[in-house]
Amino acid sequence: MGPTQKAIRRFMKQPLGMIGLAVLVVEIAIALLAPQIASYPPVEQRLSDKLKPPSWDHLMGVDHLGRDVFSRVIYGTRNTLGSSILALAILSLIGLVVGGIAGYAGGVIDSVLMRITDGLLSFPYLVLALGLAAAFTPNLYTVVLAVSVTWWGHYARVIRGMVMSGREAVYVEASRAVGAGHSRILTRHVLPNIMAPVLVLSSLDLGLVVLAVAALSYLGLGIQPPAPEWGMMLNESRLFMFIAPHIMIFPGLMIFVTVLAANLLGDALRDAFDPRQQIRKIH
Repeated sequence: MGPTQKAIRRFMKQPLGMIGLAVLVVEIAIALLAPQIASYPPVEQRLSDKLKPPSWDHLMGVDHLGRDVFSRVIYGTRNTLGSSILALAILSLIGLVVGGIAGYAGGVIDSVLMRITDGLLSFPYLVLALGLAAAFTPNLYTVVLAVSVTWWGHYARVIRGMVMSGREAVYVEASRAVGAGHSRILTRHVLPNIMAPVLVLSSLDLGLVVLAVAALSYLGLGIQPPAPEWGMMLNESRLFMFIAPHIMIFPGLMIFVTVLAANLLGDALRDAFDPRQQIRKIH
């Protein structure tokens, strides 16, 4: 049995990690099947029903404009979780390319790329993302761009270190001996062997990215009304939080559950792919 299979088996023995994975899979399914699950169109207004509490007709109540909160939360899953996963995929790819090239090439290329990375890491992520998002037209793509461009630095650092270790491995030397080119060695031998740690790092960061996307939307820099998004829904509910708390509770609860599930999944994957983590916890 290979190390990947052993890691998968260790992961499957961790109930909290499996719960986190199940929650995220269900949310992704909800996002994909939103038109079939939602009770009403997410932007449909019925002012005669505004601020109604949860009932059988409106499972999560109605907001201040008469829109069904359940439908908006369901469609908000698409925007919040979907944009978070997209941003995470982009920033992971950028970090993989920059860190992979820097770690494998070394020398001047490594120095230049790492100084750029150090400059990026010298700024707080959310503050830099906030400034970048404010410079462009507020929409969903602006949030994805802002998070992706400002978050890849620590991925590049981690990947660089792993590539520098991997390029000295015996199988890499064997590939050089048979005449394999640098690009082939990097893409076929070095990078595939570091994908598991990158997956663990991405899962650990998913909760933080969800919070960043929701925070930018809460500040009005993300998707614009009337389209639903969890952070923006929290912003819209501020004035009604005491007379109709359900407007704030349900999108806030979705953010909480998503971040918790991502953290449970990330911790379980880290322990599964690096058993030494469990030993450190014991001691």
